Amino acid sequence: MTEELDDFIETAGLQTYDPNEISNIYKKHPKRLIKRLWQTLLPISLFLLGVGWEQLLGVLKDQVRAQKRAKEFTDLLFQLGPAFIKAGQALSTRPDIVPRLVLENLAQLQDQLPGFNSELAISCIKEDLGKSYDQIYKCFELNPISAASLGQVHKAVLQNGEQVAVKIQRPGLREQITLDLYIVRNIAIWLKKYIGFIRSDLVALIDELGRRVFEEMDYINEANNAERFAKLHKHNKKIKIPKIYKEATSKRVLTMEWIEGVKLTRINEVKKLGIDPNEMVQIGVDCSLQQLLEHGFFHADPHPGNILALSDGRLCYLDFGMMSEVQDHSRTGLIQAVVHLVNKNFDKLSQDFVELGFLDSNVNLEPIVPAFEKVFEEALNMGVSKMDFKSVTDDMSSLMYRFPFQLPPYYALIIRSLITLEGIALSVDSNFKILGAAYPYFARRLMEDPDPKLRKSLKEMLFDGEIFKWSRLENLVSSASQQSEINIEELIDQVLDFLFSENGGFLRDELVETIAERIELINFYAIKNINKKLPKRMRVNTINNDEIEILDEIEPIKKLLKIIKELPGLNRELIVKKIQRLINEPYARLMSFKIAQKITSKSVARIIKIAAGVKE
Repeated sequence: MTEELDDFIETAGLQTYDPNEISNIYKKHPKRLIKRLWQTLLPISLFLLGVGWEQLLGVLKDQVRAQKRAKEFTDLLFQLGPAFIKAGQALSTRPDIVPRLVLENLAQLQDQLPGFNSELAISCIKEDLGKSYDQIYKCFELNPISAASLGQVHKAVLQNGEQVAVKIQRPGLREQITLDLYIVRNIAIWLKKYIGFIRSDLVALIDELGRRVFEEMDYINEANNAERFAKLHKHNKKIKIPKIYKEATSKRVLTMEWIEGVKLTRINEVKKLGIDPNEMVQIGVDCSLQQLLEHGFFHADPHPGNILALSDGRLCYLDFGMMSEVQDHSRTGLIQAVVHLVNKNFDKLSQDFVELGFLDSNVNLEPIVPAFEKVFEEALNMGVSKMDFKSVTDDMSSLMYRFPFQLPPYYALIIRSLITLEGIALSVDSNFKILGAAYPYFARRLMEDPDPKLRKSLKEMLFDGEIFKWSRLENLVSSASQQSEINIEELIDQVLDFLFSENGGFLRDELVETIAERIELINFYAIKNINKKLPKRMRVNTINNDEIEILDEIEPIKKLLKIIKELPGLNRELIVKKIQRLINEPYARLMSFKIAQKITSKSVARIIKIAAGVKE
């Protein structure tokens, strides 16, 4: 008992995850370690022996039996406690390590445990905040309203009458988590040393998990995350973040504003609030993409209990213990990868995976490119808006398990976040496709963002080699216009800024050529109509009467103009304002001159050909 208390005291002092310090603690106090090893390694070993024996006998080739074993593994992790639950959740996003069947089961691993004694919760408040619970809270409900592996939540009222939620950490959690992480890390070291087919660095994975769990156990860190998240989204009137009460918050106690809301998965209750559940889902998708690609600071655990619909039409995020960051170059790289995916440029897509850190630069990409084609080709033929994200990620999981992929931690959390979000959305709309919902955001970013790499991606999106594709521009503008947060004036200014910048020369030249070509075609179309109406003896026989080709060339421009006309926020005043800007742009005047010059030269060349008897 004394040794267990010593372990508790030493691990309680660990504020950050340090594998060396943890190792030193349990080398000095081995009894607690031996006891826990017996509790964990025995059931794990028995399970692995059973699986290994069935693998040798070929029993696991039966899908039903394999599914049963995968479910048993998930249940075992749940029974072993918080650290193993967290480890299972981390593995559920690692298709480079775990087979697909196991992934699917680990994704169902619930972080829910029975609550602990309320007397222990009250004692924790006294120890951490230096006051008894009734001094801080006017009213405090002793029965928790929810409980998870790290803590439980109580409803309370502050002395000033404000309703709050109080999250209190499980007693002895840090000591239990620390010991289990030490055991899991040593298992990983053994696997890395003796099991050659595991490519990914399991020890690094456990260390990353340890750092994240220690961050989650620090409620001051969670409070800071919530305040940072609120600051980043303060201009978004559709998002709500609870207020944090720092004076009633410590490392093991978190007090935040009580939120009355409805889980998005409870569709009928959301509708009773007078709110369209589909609109709530779109707000969630837009906000998630904004977190990932603009702020680079995202909520990595958006499960149904952490996202609520409010009666005023806002979406509220809860629980900021599991947050992650995406660096600028990774955010840009992800958008570039989407462009290459949409354009079916799988060779460049494979290079994107190298730049993003999924593949080592020494890896031979030749066999990976056709594998990408096999995974994405059929889905892309259906169109981005109809792609099944779960199906694509499942196929990618198999691919990543076969090839030497190593997933960066941020990517694993992004996938977990998006799959969870899609799961919520599918409970609202069974036909929901997250890629279709997300693509308008990508389109807007491509058109607005001044980043040089994204300017290059915009060019790749609009051009097929050196040929400008009006249909792609039409699709891009159409997708961008679906964004609820679109600022049409800002979008136009961003496009014009780029068009008339030094880097926009390629686009100006192509627009000059394309516009001149289309206008000259329209002129020729008019001449053909006049020629058809003339008496036969006066007609020019060298003019081809085929109209379809010309109409096909003009149709994309007509569609584009129709889309632009219907853009939200576009009005006469804005058009006049932007025309005035165009008049004052030196490049715009030069472009007008070049267009007129090219139309004239093309028309003269066509007339000479007709006069010379060359059939048009």
